[in-house]
Amino acid sequence: QVQLVESGGGLVQPGGSLRLSCAASRSIRSFDVMGWYRQAPGKERELVASITSDHVASLKGRFTISRDNANDMLYLQMNNLNPDDTAVYYCNARSRYWGGDFWGKGTLVTVSS
Repeated sequence: QVQLVESGGGLVQPGGSLRLSCAASRSIRSFDVMGWYRQAPGKERELVASITSDHVASLKGRFTISRDNANDMLYLQMNNLNPDDTAVYYCNARSRYWGGDFWGKGTLVTVSS
């Protein structure tokens, strides 16, 4: 029904920046909310940021979530990264129209010198 594909992860030094992307197979206007989650080794998955058509929420002040409705893309700009940000980052979409809660396979971000 809905596929989400993340990209943009990789190895970055402390203090560096990365921009993650999430490509959706459906119009993101059909999603009630989209978000970025992350899961660090040995820890539970946690919400990083979420966005709806009229509201943006970020639990990390260094991270900015944005969306491109025309191209069905979701982004996460991450600045001043530190080793605690090392995790697999997942794109999520929730949609009453599509009847579910959808996840990408994740992209690994490693912050290390």
